[in-house]
Amino acid sequence: MKITAEIVKELREKTGAGMMDCKKALIQTDGDFEKAIDYLRAQGIAKAEKKASRAVNEGLIYAYIHYSNKLGAMVEVNCETDFVANTKEFQEFVKNVAMQIAASAPLAVSRDEIDPKIIEREKAIYKEQVLREGKPENIADKIVNGKLEKFYKENVLLEQPFFKDPERTIEIYLKETIGKLGENIQIARFARFALGENK
Repeated sequence: MKITAEIVKELREKTGAGMMDCKKALIQTDGDFEKAIDYLRAQGIAKAEKKASRAVNEGLIYAYIHYSNKLGAMVEVNCETDFVANTKEFQEFVKNVAMQIAASAPLAVSRDEIDPKIIEREKAIYKEQVLREGKPENIADKIVNGKLEKFYKENVLLEQPFFKDPERTIEIYLKETIGKLGENIQIARFARFALGENK
């Protein structure tokens, strides 16, 4: 299949990847547009893994207030340079993360930031529920672990489905953004506010 400048341009607009990367993706996938998108996403995630150890001393603090003025979130997202911090793509990512936090009320950015006491309490509650249902002890532990995975998916920001595209998690969205922008990016911390809620 002939790869035209138009299809390369269309892929670039859809993915935000560079022209040469888009052309390469189309060549690798014999001009299949959807497969080229998947190829670019995979490449972006692979690039993100390589950049994970690089220092992040720049970035943005962004505050999002819902139109009702009853819900809001503030987030700090770090990157390597102020050049990337000032790009439209980075700013859009930060804004989307703030909106995700406001909408989905995560407890922490990653699993290891959740207080172990909360995890122990959840496990105890799940175990009691499962045993009350009459499940044997050996099966109960597997069910508890399954419920705990669901708890993480609902309460850990990186593991939550991205509100604009539930097929992707925030972690995948983060890695894709790292791949596009070519710098390590980290969600450092956040705070969420809801009228009448005290934390």
